[in-house]
Amino acid sequence: MVPARTRRHWWRVALGVLGVPAVSFAAALMLAVRVDDRSMNPNLGPNSRVLTVPGSGGRAERLDVVALRAPGQDTTTIRRVIGLPGDRVEITSDPRDPYHPTAGEPFVLLVQPGGSGQWFRVGLPTGRGQDRPASPCCSGDGRGQATAAAQLVPPGKLFVIGDHSEVAEDSRAYGWVDEAAVTGRAGWVVLPLLGNGPLPYDADLVAVDPPPGS
Repeated sequence: MVPARTRRHWWRVALGVLGVPAVSFAAALMLAVRVDDRSMNPNLGPNSRVLTVPGSGGRAERLDVVALRAPGQDTTTIRRVIGLPGDRVEITSDPRDPYHPTAGEPFVLLVQPGGSGQWFRVGLPTGRGQDRPASPCCSGDGRGQATAAAQLVPPGKLFVIGDHSEVAEDSRAYGWVDEAAVTGRAGWVVLPLLGNGPLPYDADLVAVDPPPGS
């Protein structure tokens, strides 16, 4: 028979072993940013929770997924950075346009790094199979408008978009975003547990000819 003192000792060890991960997970949930809708599908579905990289606030790289405070909003949201200061960006969804996509893709998202030279088409994780076109862009303040037009991202600003552009509210709705509004680079998925791990950064850039009128 195992002495009572030994049993108590092993119970304390077991609780300690189980308790540390539980406390760590609870702390991670408190610090994580919540995704409230389908705007970042498929990588981040509704109610996903994401931790940001410590010390990564206030700056971003092209195609980074970041947590930010959007203009006019009190809560933190998750979006992908497309245009950096000095880049030119454009979205076209006109079927008469030679850039109009095929295979079910309703829009083309374009970026010209540094505002000169080569243009690139941005491939988002949900670039295919969306039900309706995204709004063309951009007006002078970075918002969507009736016709496609290339616009220069101002100093200290960013152009951001949701991966699931059909449903996302992003720069097309609220315009340029201050770099200072970035609270951190999304780095680790906490929830769902089946998706727990590093966030995939699977957007890409493909070189294309300049858009008409650029």
